[in-house]
Amino acid sequence: GDYLVTIEEKSKATFLRAYMNWRCMSAGSSRVCVRMVGHKMEESYGETLKEQMSIVEMPLSDPPLCISCCPVNGDLLVGCKNKLVMFCLKYLIINQNLTVLDFERSLILHIDNLIPAEVGFCAGHIAVTTELDVLILKLELVQQSTDGTEQCAHRVSTLEKPVDGGPSTHALQLELDEFIICQKPVELLGEESKLCEIPVTLESTELPTEDTKHFQVQYLLFRRFTPDQSPFGFCEETKLHSVQLLPVYQTAHEETGNKRELLSLFCFFSLPHVGYLYSVGKLVELISTYQYSEKSEQAVLTPQFLHVITSENLQCFTVRCSAAAARDEDPYIDTTVKACPPVALDVCTLRMQLFIGPRAICHFKNHIILLTKANTEDITERRKPTRRMLSRKADSIKSRTNSESEPGWNLYIINTVSTIQLYREMVDYSRTYENVKTESCIHLLSEAHLLVRAAIMDPSFLKSDEKEELLRAFRESCAALGDCYSRFDTKDYHLALPYYRMSGLSMTEVLKRLVSEGDEIQTYERGFIFYLTHSLNEDLNEELSKESANKVLQIFYLADPVQLPNILCSPCMRNVCPLTAMNYLQKVEKIMPSVVLTLTKAFMALKIGDLTMYEHEMDSYKETILACGFIGQPKLLRQHKKGIVTPTEFAVHLKEMQPGLLVAATVALHENSKIELEEADTFFKMLSSNSENTIPQLLVDFWEALLVVCSQEEILQELLLRVTSQYVWRISNKQLPETKALKTTEDLINSCNHFGLIFPWVTSIMSVGSPSDQDYHEDISKLQSLLCSQSINIASVLPVLEPLTEAGNVGLTIHVLCSTRLGKYEEAIDQLLKSCPDAAVLYAQHELKDDNRAVWWNKLLPELCKRTRLAGNDCPVLISSLKAETLSVVATELELRDFLSLLPEDGTAAFFLPHLLHCSQKKQLT
Repeated sequence: GDYLVTIEEKSKATFLRAYMNWRCMSAGSSRVCVRMVGHKMEESYGETLKEQMSIVEMPLSDPPLCISCCPVNGDLLVGCKNKLVMFCLKYLIINQNLTVLDFERSLILHIDNLIPAEVGFCAGHIAVTTELDVLILKLELVQQSTDGTEQCAHRVSTLEKPVDGGPSTHALQLELDEFIICQKPVELLGEESKLCEIPVTLESTELPTEDTKHFQVQYLLFRRFTPDQSPFGFCEETKLHSVQLLPVYQTAHEETGNKRELLSLFCFFSLPHVGYLYSVGKLVELISTYQYSEKSEQAVLTPQFLHVITSENLQCFTVRCSAAAARDEDPYIDTTVKACPPVALDVCTLRMQLFIGPRAICHFKNHIILLTKANTEDITERRKPTRRMLSRKADSIKSRTNSESEPGWNLYIINTVSTIQLYREMVDYSRTYENVKTESCIHLLSEAHLLVRAAIMDPSFLKSDEKEELLRAFRESCAALGDCYSRFDTKDYHLALPYYRMSGLSMTEVLKRLVSEGDEIQTYERGFIFYLTHSLNEDLNEELSKESANKVLQIFYLADPVQLPNILCSPCMRNVCPLTAMNYLQKVEKIMPSVVLTLTKAFMALKIGDLTMYEHEMDSYKETILACGFIGQPKLLRQHKKGIVTPTEFAVHLKEMQPGLLVAATVALHENSKIELEEADTFFKMLSSNSENTIPQLLVDFWEALLVVCSQEEILQELLLRVTSQYVWRISNKQLPETKALKTTEDLINSCNHFGLIFPWVTSIMSVGSPSDQDYHEDISKLQSLLCSQSINIASVLPVLEPLTEAGNVGLTIHVLCSTRLGKYEEAIDQLLKSCPDAAVLYAQHELKDDNRAVWWNKLLPELCKRTRLAGNDCPVLISSLKAETLSVVATELELRDFLSLLPEDGTAAFFLPHLLHCSQKKQLT
């Protein structure tokens, strides 16, 4: 709201007034309207209100002592004896062309035994100070209870009242007149601040409506100080001053526009010789302490600076608001991607300006408004409240003179230096420390960085004329800090990486900043090596030139030779000279040999084109050890280019010459979480130059090899589904693999539990299959072996097996295997008797055991009898199946009576008689 609120004194009476539309006075209008707060204005006043200033009288039951306006929503807080009164800013719509401002008294906070000296108010947070106490509260919205009532009071326990019976109060007071009573200093943060023994009661004064807000009080901070004491006597001037709540908003973005969203909140208050800055948003904590060179009179806090006036100076200090707010905005800011100077960084005094008799200070945008008085008479009693702690004998206060009649008052408006100009000055000054390599250079650059960061977080940043300059300065400051952490031997050397990343500099540009040209040997600090190591180990879309890559190779050979294999495998080092690399690797191998180093030498030999050297290196270890060696450096086989997995020249060579090693190495990578299943799919597809929808044989070999070692059930079922789909696709489309499979069915059965022995009845069916099936024998037998095991989930693969419905004997074996796994034995027997009766008895012998033996006489015997009757002597297979095995099993298992009941009425006695005799003799024997 555009208004001015004053506390005015006239005829020994104190008034609280708000001046609305006050800019009309500067435009030449002298018309003034006086009205009471909350007074309803008629529409007829509309035209006159546009052209005149309004003075709004705000009556209070107690004289106002101090005021504070909320910078977020314009609400007003007034401090009176034992209470704080809150007025809500209202926008009254008179007509479509006129909206006027007004206030509504909405809430009173009753605080016993408190005479506020100053108050601060912002976004529901209240800071109130007395001479030596600070209390920070937060008004929280609460839900109204179902019966419409609400607990609006928030009290804490207070000390018990003294009981009667002791010395009289008057006598005790006479004794205390000779002493000064000082309470113990206290600091209570968060929940502990409830113990401050200052009860607060809320009284709502709004007319109750559906939109009425209900609050409760949360205590955030309480701090009590003691007066300064010295050998020369007691200092009565120890009083708190300049309490202020400062909001910091979310960084503005183009999509959010001008919308301001509160991010962090800070509270400042000061004693004469020391100031305190607290964060009171998400976490209540002290973030900075300010020591003044002389006694302070008043201070004002901004997001970038703290301005303090003393009796002769205007001082300026740096603040840590932007550092704390940046961490509130992004809790993960202190990572390898982003960084920000620490909140605990020591504050700096920027400059001191001499003024004669500064008395008051305030801040507006890029202006400091300073009120001074030429003579040196002490008039600091303007803020002095009633003293409740000091001796009566010390209350000799000078009478207040009429300031209007006093000469020497001056008002200064001081333009602050622009952020860019001050940033340049700080950066230039930091260069004086560059050669000394002290923390002072980092400190100054950190201050400059925070200065720019605070400007970028300002809500007006998007509309600022300096927007592009500020963004450029931010990147420059990040680059300068990256240089410092790279060049200096500091414990925070790791910060070189995030600052360089935020600067937007490429690796080539960083190398030019830090590495001298020519062949001279430099000393490189940990920060630079840390930056290079992380940058090269990540998949950046940047290729260093041959000269830069060779320089990086030299740097690591001198600073950290163990890292050479990892560095050479980086995509950024693609242009490195392989002969130079081989030379360095051979030197390192003499000191620290390893499998990874040997593989890297083999990789370099391939780049050189020396196959003899390549074979010599690859023969240094057994194939299993080489496969495990790739775990130490997966980039020997695959790299990421623009987020896509790309095979290396090494992988391409292994595919042609040692595909088994390539598959084994990829399995080792997967089992050690170095490559995901989907990544491996892309890797083998790109390696084989196949289309996206075609599965290369090498990928199937990988899946089969992974089945041998995989222990995760979810991945296991996914692999089983994939290999099954591929087998089915090849069989149904009569598609041969482009290369020979690395493992046969027998190999898989011997090495993998998920491939089972193929059942005899399956072999029997396949023995009478068509000759064309022999072309796909491996895929058919692997598929049958999978279904003969207990690992695969049959229900999930049924849709995949659908294309084999009409695939002759292959389809028959698949369907019967599925029916068997699903427990549908009678359906399986029907399929066999219909398509391949020769295998029915073999199937029954293998599958119909234990709990399933009843299927012999309940299903198989009746079906054989039925089909034999219909076929007669034309189907000897049915007769032999019935006579050779079925009747023998049934006769052995059943009682004679049960056996007789199963025999057909029109059966030949001579055919069944031997089995009846066997059944009856079994009974006699038992």
